[in-house]
Amino acid sequence: MLKKIQHIKKLGVFDDFSWDSEVKNKGGAVQNFVDINIIYGRNYSGKTTLSRIARALETGDLSDKYGSPSFQLKFTDNSDVTVETLSAHGKNVRVFNEDFIRDNLRFITNPDDSIEPFAILGDDNNKIEKDIEALEAELGSSVEGQETGLYAEKKQATDAYNTALSAHNQANDNLEKQLGDKATNKNIGIRYKPERFGDQNYTIIKLKADIATVSAPNFGLLNTEQMAEHKKLIDEKVLPAIPEFYPPKLSFLNLAQQVETLVTKPISESDKIQALVKDAVLNRWVNEGRTHHRNKHEKCAFCDNEISAERWAELDKHFDEESELLEKSIDALLAKIETEKKMVHAALTIDPSFFYSKFHSQLTALDSSLQTATKDYLLALDDLAKHLKDRKGDILNAKKYESPADCAETLTKIWQEYSDLCAKSELFSSSLVGEQAKAKADLRLKEVADYLLTIDYQTQLNSIETLKQKRDEAEQAQAAINENITKKQGQVAAKKRELNDEEKGAKKVNEYLNNFFGHQFLTLEAKKYEGPTQDAKRIRFEVIRDGKKAYHLSEGECSLLAFCYFLAKLDDVATKDSKPIIWIDDPISSLDGNHIFFIYTLLNAEVVEKGRFAQLFVSTHNLDFLKYLKRLKDNYLTSDGEKFKCQKAYFVVVRQDKKSTLQVMPSYLKEYVTEFNYLFHQIHKCASIEAIDNTNYVTFYNFANNARKFFEIYLYYKYPDQGMTEKTLNAFFGEDRIPSVLTDRINNEYSHLSGVFERGASPIEVPEMQTAARQIIERLRQDHEQYSSLMKSVGEHSDNI
Repeated sequence: MLKKIQHIKKLGVFDDFSWDSEVKNKGGAVQNFVDINIIYGRNYSGKTTLSRIARALETGDLSDKYGSPSFQLKFTDNSDVTVETLSAHGKNVRVFNEDFIRDNLRFITNPDDSIEPFAILGDDNNKIEKDIEALEAELGSSVEGQETGLYAEKKQATDAYNTALSAHNQANDNLEKQLGDKATNKNIGIRYKPERFGDQNYTIIKLKADIATVSAPNFGLLNTEQMAEHKKLIDEKVLPAIPEFYPPKLSFLNLAQQVETLVTKPISESDKIQALVKDAVLNRWVNEGRTHHRNKHEKCAFCDNEISAERWAELDKHFDEESELLEKSIDALLAKIETEKKMVHAALTIDPSFFYSKFHSQLTALDSSLQTATKDYLLALDDLAKHLKDRKGDILNAKKYESPADCAETLTKIWQEYSDLCAKSELFSSSLVGEQAKAKADLRLKEVADYLLTIDYQTQLNSIETLKQKRDEAEQAQAAINENITKKQGQVAAKKRELNDEEKGAKKVNEYLNNFFGHQFLTLEAKKYEGPTQDAKRIRFEVIRDGKKAYHLSEGECSLLAFCYFLAKLDDVATKDSKPIIWIDDPISSLDGNHIFFIYTLLNAEVVEKGRFAQLFVSTHNLDFLKYLKRLKDNYLTSDGEKFKCQKAYFVVVRQDKKSTLQVMPSYLKEYVTEFNYLFHQIHKCASIEAIDNTNYVTFYNFANNARKFFEIYLYYKYPDQGMTEKTLNAFFGEDRIPSVLTDRINNEYSHLSGVFERGASPIEVPEMQTAARQIIERLRQDHEQYSSLMKSVGEHSDNI
């Protein structure tokens, strides 16, 4: 079963319809189609558009006059059908609408037509005859220059294939030329730039191999920096040998150990002058003065006092050999540290000119590390020297020693890295030719990749593939049409051998006309028409009135005949016992009340009660017919005698301005279903709308007609001897004549454009409409019981006017 029309876009008045957002019940849940579906909608609301979607399911084709529509139908078996899959869904559908009538009963529009479609009714042989005509019509004429039907399609398919083949060849040749130029053209060809790309025998075959390489997902293109390095490498010449570098042996650990020994070494305190021991500056000053005075002055040059022999003895004991030896050791170690500093500072200076360009970036980084490590090492040596100088300044007192960080390992490692780079550079000299060849290959691949972007290679490739698919499709279509022509020709020959003269279809239509409508004035009769050969004999059906072919059928007669034909067609070979999805669109156009009831009876008895449907849809604009449709049975007996219960659902097609939507039918329309209730509701809505916009403007546009019909019904029952007149309108509104004059103006000028041609070209005056609507509601409100019942009948529970 059809579950729902998921969406409709740009199809007639359905511009952007979405089922899940529009078709909801009172509880807000999405309402799906069920077994029996009743659809109400005013004329031009979009009912026929919905039926055309169903007819497209039956015929496999939608009119191309709709432009570029789209829709999606969802079925209970989880399958979907769209515009693109109309011919491949496998659903069994039968639709009655104006398109069905036009396609199958051409006599309605052309009285001289032989009513050929009726030959399919009710019997296998008439179906065969129809099939023959359809097959011959499909085949058409094969006269050169005057082809029609399949022969015209064959010519078109051949032309389409030749066009597709030419387009594909042209696009392919154009790309091949561009690739060939890049490979071998003297101006842009890779072959003529071997100094940069390395291959003077380059060809388009090699180019395509390179294209495959650069198109691989894991291929990485050179960046700008890498390209510059490769270009430098190509221009490289073999460099002379790099000067030998012999990394010096660092002595930091040994020096640190000696410094610690001297700095922390204690001096014997016997025979020491305590004042000098406690004051290092004074001790150093006295020691230097002792040197200046010995054997030079008998008196102190500072205080002019005589220096006694005893004093000299005390000073010599104080400044003994042990302290002098320590001071000399400190001086000697300071000299070693200074030598270490000079050696480290002069050990290595990095000169990039001795190296190939590919190593320059590494050398730059290494030189920066060298400067940092050298600086750290020299600072550590300075720290050792400071410890020694501090002890020398206070020679008599041992000092606390804190060893600085040993940076020798870092510096040694950097020297080793430099030695390694030297070795690599020397090795590179022997492999320079190979490295340059690799660099040229990389640059060639970059050139190929850039060229592909320049010519938009991938887009061209995609276009060629698309054109190839079109060529293949055109070739397949050509082959399919040729095969189809051969098949149709065989079918025509076979069908012509199967014809006979049965008339069951016409009898079935006559049965419906007589039994259900009592219509004995019109009948169908089978007529034989002889062709040029025995095989060309045909059976046709004609409409007969009083023994003669009928012309000038009324609209009502056409409607009856068309609907009877549709029901009889449900018994044809293709449909009988198949229980199709049936969609019937407005079958009661131009029929009077009796015939409306008979249409309902025929539908209920022949379709619903016999269970001849898998799913049933009936749409109408007529409220009387809608009232009858409510009575359709919700069950039928199966062939096994079991009662099958059917679900029924009601929907309404609502048009708002230029767009339509499908909604669940309001309760008042579903439960009460009289035009009087409906017209009251429209007037009430017009009176209660606060702001006019595109969604409710149609309420005002239709107000005049709705008000006129409402008064015709209301005033007829209130004044059955007069109906709606100026007098009864005045009586309705009472002493206040302003509303009745206004209402009469709207009824005459706006409803019929009576006497005022300009009204038809002028905008609707909304304030007048709403004023009249509110006056009508105000007057009806005076009869509280009737007004309350009317409000309940249309589902309105509050009055906010």
